[in-house]
Amino acid sequence: MQQKIVKDVLFLQQKSEPATKLDLYLAQDLQDTLLAHQENCMGLAANMIGVRKRVIIFQYGLVPVVMFNPILLSKSSPYQAEEGCLSLSGSRSTTRYQEITVEYLDRNWKLQHMTLNGLPAQICQHELDHLEGILI
Repeated sequence: MQQKIVKDVLFLQQKSEPATKLDLYLAQDLQDTLLAHQENCMGLAANMIGVRKRVIIFQYGLVPVVMFNPILLSKSSPYQAEEGCLSLSGSRSTTRYQEITVEYLDRNWKLQHMTLNGLPAQICQHELDHLEGILI
């Protein structure tokens, strides 16, 4: 179900709690909300829809990828990026990494590893920051 985007900075700056299997419903809510904002959004974190759980979604080409309890394992090749966010107005400069590797649980609660490059890596890093309460 599509959810409203949270813009409360104090809420967004709180660290998210680990997700459990009871939070699997968030995959559909995040996917529906991302689809509703597809013109100007490529990723979401659960706290952006009002749930402080460690769950993110981002577009990987045409495929939405949902990650439960993602952990950034490695990063390389830093660069400066200009980013916007549905929860914030305007855009800001931030440091991102060209290549990252992430460990996470998928929708079937199976452990996965994914290496991302370029724009998908940047989007994933933005959403991972949301889980830590870090805003650009």
